[in-house]
Amino acid sequence: MTIKNLEPKELWNNFYLLTRCPRPSKHEEIVRDFLVKWAKEKKIDCRVDKVGNIIMTKPATKGMENRKTVVLQAHMDMVPQARAGKKHDFLKDPIETKIVEDWVYACDTTLGADDGLGVAAIMAVFESKKLKHGPLEALITTDEETGMTGAFGLKKGELKGEYLLNLDSETEGELYVGCAGGIDATLSVPYSTEKAPKDYVAYKLTLGGLKGGHSGMEINTGRANVNKLLFRHLRWVAECGLRLISVSGGNMRNAIPRDGEAVVAFPKEHERCILEEFDKVAGWVKKELASVEPDFFMKYERVRMATKVITDADTQKIINLMMVAPNGVIRMSRDMEGLVETSLNLAIVNTNGKNFTIQALLRSSVDTAKEALAERLVCLAELAGGSCKLSGAYPGWKPNMQSKLLKTMKATYKKLYKKEPAVVAIHAGLECGLLGGKYPDMEMISFGPTLQSPHSPDERANIPSSKKFYDYLVATLEAIPEK
Repeated sequence: MTIKNLEPKELWNNFYLLTRCPRPSKHEEIVRDFLVKWAKEKKIDCRVDKVGNIIMTKPATKGMENRKTVVLQAHMDMVPQARAGKKHDFLKDPIETKIVEDWVYACDTTLGADDGLGVAAIMAVFESKKLKHGPLEALITTDEETGMTGAFGLKKGELKGEYLLNLDSETEGELYVGCAGGIDATLSVPYSTEKAPKDYVAYKLTLGGLKGGHSGMEINTGRANVNKLLFRHLRWVAECGLRLISVSGGNMRNAIPRDGEAVVAFPKEHERCILEEFDKVAGWVKKELASVEPDFFMKYERVRMATKVITDADTQKIINLMMVAPNGVIRMSRDMEGLVETSLNLAIVNTNGKNFTIQALLRSSVDTAKEALAERLVCLAELAGGSCKLSGAYPGWKPNMQSKLLKTMKATYKKLYKKEPAVVAIHAGLECGLLGGKYPDMEMISFGPTLQSPHSPDERANIPSSKKFYDYLVATLEAIPEK
């Protein structure tokens, strides 16, 4: 059985087509061209704006012309993550899928259901000749995952809708009415190198097997950050003459980093002792994380000695910086039980021969808390003799509990499924915050099928919930009130 045979077929067939289109963030050319061609073949009005967003319109079905105009919104890009050892070119290769019981997975890569299922639902609605709905618009944004470029670049006045349905949430049965804002931080600390000391040996230390995942949705799960673990190992032997040669960990600012490595040098006379200490720390970590990270591993191999190493003082400075750098949940919400208020994902670290850099993504539903955390990083960088650049700030989305759209959607869900949907806020970033700034009078709700472990190779989409999600979308469009 393939995903094309799953129900509803109109949803899964379109998602299958999207899996054939490489679409990592900032490389959406193939999927954008596909969607434009698809719309032309279906005789759907479609245009591409200056930043690469796709905007489509569809007239109301007969008798529904006086309903409020609804914007269906999703993003076309996906997070490209592959399991260690998996050969996959996200710029060329399609996503291969498999079905395991009630779940659709990819084969050792991210699936792209975030937000491919949202885009597929839009396609299904727009190509249908049977559904009942008022006037529709679609906004399929570009580069949501690495900077919300499409939402940032959307011009005011492009959309005419009064309601917006964001199809980018990940738990069926929940209606999202608020989200956290975010900001990117890049710390840069210069370092000096010198000729490698005599009688030193070099080793590559590799850590991996971690789950990773979405840095907003899963930041509170206790999953480990490989960058923090890597420097924990190095700190334990830092006073044994250890010198850094290079470091690399993580590859996406909004994914909890899973794999990392450091090339280090140390005196040959301490070789056996240091390797034993690495094993000791790895044993501690494996025991500590047994319930949440059962596949964690650490390995080392001797490599050819480099001609230059980072100086002793700068090696210690970099290790100390990483040991004290904040990561994970900073504070839980005081207003909503179980909701993360403020967090930081220490996402990417690397050396380039001159500077040690850290890329982090900060999130908070409280703007002042986000700003305070950002200033904390600025101070940390300055204490280490470096600097911190803040960029890409986007606002949170404040809940509107009096929304008429919310009232309609709650009633529709209860009619379909005989129970109330949960009304919640989310710690992850949604484009609703940015879009709401451009369209302050537009009422918005976010919902979607149940996804697990997005932004990691364990990403999976629940099949029964996907049907409920699509049926609910169809019923909601039919229930939209008159103007």
